[in-house]
Amino acid sequence: MKILFLGDVVGRSGRRAITENLAKLRKNWRLDFVVVNSENATSGIGLSGNQAKVILEAGADCITLGDHAFDQRDMLQFIEQEPRILRPLNYAPNAPGKGARMFKTQSGGRVFVAQALGQVFMKRAFADPFSALDLALKAAPRGGLADAVVVDFHAEATSEKMAMGHWLDGRASLVVGTHTHVPTSDTMILPKGTGYQTDAGMCGDYLSVIGMEKTEPMRRFVTQMQKERFTPAKAEATLSGVFVETDAKGVAVKCEPVRFGGRLSPQVPM
Repeated sequence: MKILFLGDVVGRSGRRAITENLAKLRKNWRLDFVVVNSENATSGIGLSGNQAKVILEAGADCITLGDHAFDQRDMLQFIEQEPRILRPLNYAPNAPGKGARMFKTQSGGRVFVAQALGQVFMKRAFADPFSALDLALKAAPRGGLADAVVVDFHAEATSEKMAMGHWLDGRASLVVGTHTHVPTSDTMILPKGTGYQTDAGMCGDYLSVIGMEKTEPMRRFVTQMQKERFTPAKAEATLSGVFVETDAKGVAVKCEPVRFGGRLSPQVPM
C-alpha cells in the first residue's frame, strides 16, 4: 500500500498547494491513501468546515487536526458530520468527533489512522498520549484488522516524538510528527518495520516564520512586544510530508520525505 502524509497546511498558500497538486500526485505516485494535517489551514489557525470540504475534494482521504482543532468554531459541529476528520484522541473528554478511525481505500484496503497530542512544552495540559494510543491501536492491530496503521503525533518536543516512534515500532506502519512546521531529516524505518519522521513539516510558504509573514514574529522576538496579529505568508507553498509504502502485513518497506514545489527542493518517491 502506498500512503502519503502531508504536514500542517498553513493558510491560503497551503490550501492552494493542496488543490493544485494533490490530485496529480495521487495519480502519478499511484497513492492508495492520503492523510493531510490541516489544523492551520484557515487563516493560519484552525480549520473551517468549508475549507475542510475543499481539502477533502482535492484528494485527501483523512484530515487530522491538532491543538487548534476547534479554533474555528464551526468545526465543533462540522466534525460530527464528517467522519473523515479526526481530532486528537487525548483532547478534552467531551470534545466532539473522534481521534481514531478505520478507513477503506478504493481497492478495499483498511487503513487505521489515529492522532494524539504531546504533553511536553505544550500550552495546555493534555491527557497521556501514550496510553491513549495504546488503547486505540489494540483495537486495530497492524496486519490484523488493519492493513496499515498511521499515527499523527502532534507535539512540540522532538524527544517526545522520537519516544513515541520507538514505543509504537512494530504496531504502526507510520509514526509522523506534526505541529512545529519544520521538516526534519531523520526519515527512517525502525527495526520492527515502522516508518518514522520526527516532523513532517508544513504545506506552506517557507519564506516565513513557520508559515507566518516574517515581520510580526521577528518584532516579538526582538522587542518582546506585540503590535499586530500573525498572518499567513502568501507566496508559493511547498508540499511537505512523508511517503510510506507497506507490505501485505502493514510493515513499512519504503519511507521517504516529500518536498514538492515551492522553495524547498523536490524529493519525489520512486
